[in-house]
Amino acid sequence: MQYPATPNRYGIFAMSIVLAVIVTFAGIATAETQVSADSAEARPTEATATHNEAATDGVHHGPGLGELLPLWSIIPFVGILLSIALFPLFAPHWWHAHFPKVTAFWAIVFAVPFLLYFKSHAVHEILHIYMLDYFPFIILLWSLYTVSAGVLVKGTMKGSPRLNIIFLVIGTVMASWVGTTGASMILIRPVLRANAWRRNKTHIVIFFIFLVSNIGGSLTPLGDPPLFLGFLHSVPFFWTLNLFLPMMTVALPLLAIFFLIDTLYYRREEQHEAKGDEPFGVEGLHNFLFLMGVISAVLMSGTWKAGTFHLFGVELKIAFVLRDAILIAMGVLSLKTTRKAIYERNGFTWFPIKEVGYLFAGIFMTIIPALAILKSGEHGALAAVIAVTETPAHYFWITGGLSSFLDNAPTYLTFFNTALGSFYSGIAESEAVPMLIRENAHFLMAISTGAVFMGAMTYIGNAPNFMVKSIAEEAGIPMPSFFGYMAKYSLPVLIPVFILVTLVFFK
Repeated sequence: MQYPATPNRYGIFAMSIVLAVIVTFAGIATAETQVSADSAEARPTEATATHNEAATDGVHHGPGLGELLPLWSIIPFVGILLSIALFPLFAPHWWHAHFPKVTAFWAIVFAVPFLLYFKSHAVHEILHIYMLDYFPFIILLWSLYTVSAGVLVKGTMKGSPRLNIIFLVIGTVMASWVGTTGASMILIRPVLRANAWRRNKTHIVIFFIFLVSNIGGSLTPLGDPPLFLGFLHSVPFFWTLNLFLPMMTVALPLLAIFFLIDTLYYRREEQHEAKGDEPFGVEGLHNFLFLMGVISAVLMSGTWKAGTFHLFGVELKIAFVLRDAILIAMGVLSLKTTRKAIYERNGFTWFPIKEVGYLFAGIFMTIIPALAILKSGEHGALAAVIAVTETPAHYFWITGGLSSFLDNAPTYLTFFNTALGSFYSGIAESEAVPMLIRENAHFLMAISTGAVFMGAMTYIGNAPNFMVKSIAEEAGIPMPSFFGYMAKYSLPVLIPVFILVTLVFFK
C-alpha cells in the first residue's frame, strides 16, 4: 500500500528526530559532566594521577561509562530499531533504496555528541566495539553465507508437511554442531526451493527461524555465541548437553504446532506436487571442508592462548585475528573453487549480507550505551532490573527479554557474573563456576536457555534471523514486519512454550 507524503507527516517525523537529537546530546553531556567531576576527584596529586594513568593505559578511570549514562542515551538505538520496524511497513520501496542512509543517520546522532563530549574515551569505545565485535561478527556471517551458497541440494522435492518437518529436525540437530548461522545458511535455500510451488509459505520461514536459527543451537558452545562465551569462562564444553530436556520441551511443541499449521495450509493449495523429476543430489560437497575450516577456526580462537597485541589502543588477541583471517580465506577459497552455475541455481546474490552489514553497522554503534549500562549491573540505569533478578525464573525471563533486543553474548555474561556474585562472591571464577554447576546448575541453565531461546523473539535477536528473512524476501516470500513478526508469531507461539519451560524447570 502506498501512503501519500504530506507536510504534516514529515513535520511530525522531523520534530521527532530533532527531539531525539536534543535528548541524546543532553543525556551524553550530563554523563560527561559527571565524568569530569569524578575524574577531578580521582586526581588529588600528580603522583596519584601518574600511577592511575600507568595502571589504566589511558582508559578513563572513576565510574564506568555505564554508571554515568542515563537510560535515554539509548534513544538512537531505539530509533534504529523503530526504523527497521516501521519503514518497511509504511514506505517499503523508499526503505529498500535508502536503509544504509537511515542507519548512518542514527549512528551519527549518537556518535557526534559521544565524540564531542567523551573525546578519546569515545574513540576507544567505538574502536573497541567495531574491532572486537562488529568486524568478527560480519566476517563470520560473510564466510558462512559464502561457503553455504556453494552447496547445492538439487532434485525435485515436494514441499509437504512431512518433508518440511524433516528439514526442521535436521536443521535443529545441525545447529548445535555447525552453529545456528551455519545450519541456517546451508538449509534455507533447499527449504525455499522445495516449497517454491506453494502459495502460503511465510510460516515455514518463521518456524525455520525459531528452530534452526535459534532453539537448535542449545547443546554445544559451537551452537550460539552466549554458550561459547560460557565455555571461555570455565563452563565445560559438554555441560551444555544438560540443556537437552529444556530444548526438547520447546522444540517438540513447536514442531507439532508447525505440522498442524503447515498441514492446514497444504490442504488449501490448488496443486499438491512440485513440477519436474530431477533426481536428488548434492553439488559443491567440497564446501563442507571449508565449513569445517570455519568451525575449527572458531573453536581454535576460544582455546588457543596465543597472546595479545594492541592496535589503535585496542587489545586484540592473536588467536582472534588468525581466526578472522582463516574465515576470510575459507570464503575466498569457496568462491574460487565453486562453479558459477551452483551460485546461479541457488539464486545467490550479495544483497542479504550487504543488508545485514549496513544495518548492524548502525546497530553496533548505537548499542554502545545500552551495553555499557547493562554491563554496569547494579550501578547503572538498569539497576532495578538487576536487583529483582533472584530466582531461576527471573534469570530466564530477564536474560531472555534483554537478549531479544540486545547482543545476547554480553547479556549472558552480565547475568552469569550476577549469579556468580550472588552465590560465590570473592571466589575466583575458576573455582566458582564448578561450584555453581554442582550446587546451583538450574541458575546457569536458566541464563543459558534464556539467552539462546529468546533470540527467536525478534529479527535482531540472533545473527541468522535477519539473514534468513532477507534471503526469503529475495525469493519472493512476503515476510512480516518487525512488529508483525512479534505480534503474529513470536508472542502468541513462543511465549506459551517459554511459560511451559518455566513451570517445568525454573519454578
